[in-house]
Amino acid sequence: MDHTYDDQNIFAKILRGEIPNATVLETEHSLAFNDISPQAPAHVLVIPKGPYVCFDHFAAAASDAEIADFTRAVGEVCRLAGVAADGYRLIANAGRDGVQDVPHLHVHVLGGRRLGRMLSPVS
Repeated sequence: MDHTYDDQNIFAKILRGEIPNATVLETEHSLAFNDISPQAPAHVLVIPKGPYVCFDHFAAAASDAEIADFTRAVGEVCRLAGVAADGYRLIANAGRDGVQDVPHLHVHVLGGRRLGRMLSPVS
């Protein structure tokens, strides 16, 4: 998979302040904001502030401080969104087959209702 970062993607523009967002949490290395098209009562996106395309790119290229901050930010968003007690789903799509729409690593934190099965069994 190509890990060339496109600095014109919508999340890069949000990070630069060119597009507004409904911030849930901001840390030194991460930003979390409500999804504009929520798929559950709680639907928050968590992104690293660095130029990472997907999770494997982030895991290979990010600093230890960025990785720790991002991981803790995801956990804190679960608490802030009120989904930690009853359950939640984390989704990070990557590449064409993963149906990644924005080429900037982002984790969807979804919860607030029973979410059902994630995928159908392979036949």
